[in-house]
Amino acid sequence: MKRTKANIVREYGPFPGVDGVHGVTYDGAQVWFASGDKLNALDPASGKTVRSLDVAAHAGTAFDGQHLFQIAENRIQKIDVKTGQVLATIPAPGNGGDSGLTWAEGTLWVGHYRERKIYQVDPENGAVLRTIESNRFVTGVTWLEGELWHATWEGDQSELRHLDPATGEVLESVEMPAGVGVSGLESNGKDQFFCGGGNSGKVRAVRRPA
Repeated sequence: MKRTKANIVREYGPFPGVDGVHGVTYDGAQVWFASGDKLNALDPASGKTVRSLDVAAHAGTAFDGQHLFQIAENRIQKIDVKTGQVLATIPAPGNGGDSGLTWAEGTLWVGHYRERKIYQVDPENGAVLRTIESNRFVTGVTWLEGELWHATWEGDQSELRHLDPATGEVLESVEMPAGVGVSGLESNGKDQFFCGGGNSGKVRAVRRPA
């Protein structure tokens, strides 16, 4: 397994009125992050939040190219980006223990924090299509160019881990500095990860290892 130290290229926040950053996603232009009772859109160039949606946002966040998906307690909400209206709801597979959320290959991928699992879920009905085991607590989940990555956070140590989706084997680990936790995780699709910083109220950009 390849181990590297995280190269944090930028920190955003803390943001006014935001006590903690939970899920994180990227719509191609803006970084969206969940802060409990709101979804906030962050402009990664200026570092400013440009809008927010009043919607329950307790854990992972995802974007499918058209809609936002957001974990709220024991359910996953499908949200209209323009209005913030909840269009549909499916049960979350971890029944309230869910953490990260991402969209890939037409399905949702959901982290189950304490169970150390990642589920592939049918976005129409919430059926679990596949389960991947990790050996660490799972926070954020993302796919980057066909690679499955998840964040861990145990004690004061966090890592970003590249897993083999077939076996759950850890292929690569990127260690965050001590005391820097990662709650949500999303890639920009090419060379960077956006990492939610939990109760620090920050979002951090981390370079993808070469």
